[in-house]
Amino acid sequence: MGAGIQIREAHFPGRAPIDAYGNGGFRFADMSHRGSLLCLPSGIHGWDVASASQLTPAHFAKVVAEAADIGILLVGAGSDIMRLPKPLRELLSEAGIAADTMSTGAAVRTYNVLLAEDRAVAAALIAVE
Repeated sequence: MGAGIQIREAHFPGRAPIDAYGNGGFRFADMSHRGSLLCLPSGIHGWDVASASQLTPAHFAKVVAEAADIGILLVGAGSDIMRLPKPLRELLSEAGIAADTMSTGAAVRTYNVLLAEDRAVAAALIAVE
């Protein structure tokens, strides 16, 4: 068997502030990632979401799995500000997670402040150009 190239899910195993965003991605921990991110207590994960209109409960499975360690979830909805659809609000509420939706830029700034304060914060960040 040849080793070949292994494609793995994008994952940074730690918590880190977001240094920059835009151009379809993010920079953090001296790395860059193209696409959206989930910033969770278990680390920073690539998130297969391109638009807030796509969001479904399945997109938040990792968030719900780590609910015990999350007090607030910041949802960076891209350039737009939107309210999460009722099924998503109910899913997060039942898991004990308060969710706050805002633009991705505002979510990044708020996430960095709360992370620096060592708060139980997570972020779901949709990449923006």
